[in-house]
Amino acid sequence: MAAPSFDLGPRPGGAGGRGNSGPGGDTTIRPRQWQSQLIQLLRRRLEGTPPSAAASSTASGQGPGQDVLIHAGPGAGKTLGALLGFQRLQAEGRLQHFVVFCHRSSIAGQWRAAAARLGLRLAEWEPELSTGRGPWVDGSHGLLLTYQGAGRNLEQLEQQLTASEALNWLAIADEVHHLGVDPEEPEATAWGHAFSRLSASASLRLGLTGTPFRADNLGFCAARRVQVFDEGVWVEQIAPDLSVEPRQLIAAGDVRPLEFRFQDGWVDHGRQGQAFEDGSGDGPGAAAPVGDTERSPLSLEQRESWRARNLRRAIRLGDSSSIALRLLLNARRRLESVRRQHPEAGGLVIARDIAHARRISGLLEEEGDRVHLVHSQDPDAQARLAAFQGGEADWLVSVDMCAEGFDAARLRVVAYLTTVVTRTRFVQAITRAVRMDDSRAALEAVPRHPSYVFAPADPLLMRYARSWSLSEPYLIRPKAAALPPEPAAGGRAPTLPLQAVEDGAGEVIRVKGPQLPSFLSRPSARETRGQRGSATR
Repeated sequence: MAAPSFDLGPRPGGAGGRGNSGPGGDTTIRPRQWQSQLIQLLRRRLEGTPPSAAASSTASGQGPGQDVLIHAGPGAGKTLGALLGFQRLQAEGRLQHFVVFCHRSSIAGQWRAAAARLGLRLAEWEPELSTGRGPWVDGSHGLLLTYQGAGRNLEQLEQQLTASEALNWLAIADEVHHLGVDPEEPEATAWGHAFSRLSASASLRLGLTGTPFRADNLGFCAARRVQVFDEGVWVEQIAPDLSVEPRQLIAAGDVRPLEFRFQDGWVDHGRQGQAFEDGSGDGPGAAAPVGDTERSPLSLEQRESWRARNLRRAIRLGDSSSIALRLLLNARRRLESVRRQHPEAGGLVIARDIAHARRISGLLEEEGDRVHLVHSQDPDAQARLAAFQGGEADWLVSVDMCAEGFDAARLRVVAYLTTVVTRTRFVQAITRAVRMDDSRAALEAVPRHPSYVFAPADPLLMRYARSWSLSEPYLIRPKAAALPPEPAAGGRAPTLPLQAVEDGAGEVIRVKGPQLPSFLSRPSARETRGQRGSATR
């Protein structure tokens, strides 16, 4: 059966060799095709070859030749690719050191493990140890900083990096879209401001991201911005220097495809917006109306205010629509099915808040499942994440802990039960389930067995699902036109009787394949007969 697209085994003549990476390093890794392209790109930039868009400016105001932006999804090998790039250029005498900036301390361990695999010494920067000695600790090749730590020690770090004897160093920004840049309000983008100052003396700045866009319409560091004409106006577009689409990784067998199951249904509301208590409670009393009700179809609602209200109710286990309950039970059945061929497989539930997560955990435990609940207020959250990665639980229920930087190749089912509907957060959450490990790669043919995403049939989420495997451009629009006007929220929701959709509102909308088809156009004759009123119309 096919193996992943890069070879992790020893190459002929390489057994036992130590190479340029130092003792204990694995110098036998053959880069994937895109990683080889990255190495060549970094080399050209250091040689001073002008990039294709040399006339454009960067988000931080520095020359375009100093910045390289890589857009590649989970499982592409961004961490290893960046370190391989440094290692090759160090062997050629072009670079001496590197500094990794990352947004979470939990991700630091992944960088240390990858560096150790290549024999690179990556040390965390400690203010008290580096005083008077420069930033490089104990002869290390690289330093590891969090964005928060960099901002907290900005003056000391800036002085040391600027005065360092080794001027040829590489700045690596992990998940660089977090480093927003706003010239009008620099205090609001402190991480981006700190990185720009600290990396000013770097020979090269490498930005890595799986989601190269932001919800606030701002640019970010280490990213070129080019002018493009879109919808009748000139806007700025973030232009990655190298883009690796998920569909390419799926075709190569490096990651799993995703299949989506969107749970449709009717959502009942009180007329004039007052019928239901909209608190966080999911008990039986929480679904009791205070007057006449109006009914809105989850997948077909186009008015933004109604769409948002529908989703808030749909994710509640105790809502009268039973959308969340049916979704969760379907996800649980799917995980049981996946385990027949992948016994170690696990599931992830993205919950809205801690109270919501506890109710979900309780329901799963009542069904006999082992559950780990993690949230930012739990001091043992990191230990629970590690335990889940090691196979100690069937389900991981998370509140804003598993969007980025969490890797668990055993994840095969994701249930998305939160009101956060930005494309960035949705894609980050669902792609936790695309990773492969070596043991499974040896057992599965290409394309790999799919992972599954269960979510309410919210129109925005379904739109994101259609394009998750494609790289869409991030356009930065003038502030006056940053957000389109919302449709009017007035009027009543459709009051069609339930039989008008022939039970279609209770259907699960299925979407398959790495390039997702448009499930909102030209339904089949069977769908027209059996699912009138569903999202396939």
